[in-house]
Amino acid sequence: MFKRMSLALLASASCLGAGLDQAQAIEAAAAPEPNVIYADQAPPPAPVRMAYAERSKMGGGFIEFLFGDGPNQGDRYQQQPDYQRPVYPQPAYQQPAYQQQPSYQPQGALLPQQEEAIDPGQRPFDPKFEKQLVDYSGKERPGTIIVDTPNKFLFLVQGDGKALRYGIGVGKPGFTWSGIKTVSAKKEWPDWTPPAEMLVRRPDLPRHMEGGPQNPLGARAMYLGSSLYRIHGSNEPWTIGTNVSSGCIRMRNEDVIDLYGRVNVGARVVVI
Repeated sequence: MFKRMSLALLASASCLGAGLDQAQAIEAAAAPEPNVIYADQAPPPAPVRMAYAERSKMGGGFIEFLFGDGPNQGDRYQQQPDYQRPVYPQPAYQQPAYQQQPSYQPQGALLPQQEEAIDPGQRPFDPKFEKQLVDYSGKERPGTIIVDTPNKFLFLVQGDGKALRYGIGVGKPGFTWSGIKTVSAKKEWPDWTPPAEMLVRRPDLPRHMEGGPQNPLGARAMYLGSSLYRIHGSNEPWTIGTNVSSGCIRMRNEDVIDLYGRVNVGARVVVI
């Protein structure tokens, strides 16, 4: 090594144009003083190699990389695990259950299938067909009966601009009629003899039926002229407000009893 350094210094001096004497002087100055050990002198201690724990204080970065034990120095250079995104359980989407909303239905109204399922005798009576005192502005005199077929009301004119109004059942399609009649007779709990025309249509009907609660003419009957038509009661009050008869004017028994007591034979009857 000493020879290599001398040659390097000599080459440097030559390149700078220095003489041989100057080169020798530099070489003599660069030569180390020989280490002389005398007999009564203890030899110098051998150099101690630093332990790893001491060398670890040499500083970080490039120096530790040169003098350390490689990338696995203790826990500092352990390979870190790859980052993993946490997985959160996702609830399965469920279609909300929608309940079908009932269609709008007026209070008290019945659907067709409900009407068919109900016993006719249990059908409610519409309160608008109850007997009422109403205003009347027509020209008919008191005591006159007016039958409003389309609206299914019977009016008994009272005078002073008033009339008693009753609910009625009227003729089925093809059996309605209009005109002016008079009350020709009155009977309580009348017998009933179906006319020949009705027996042709309904051969199952009896040929004659005594008066009473089961009689189709009900509690009272008021006959209209010489016709077969009557204003009479009914044991089927649920038919009031409907087209149900063969031309007769049908009333509830309590209503026909009330009208019967207010009307005289010969009273005028106007059917419209």
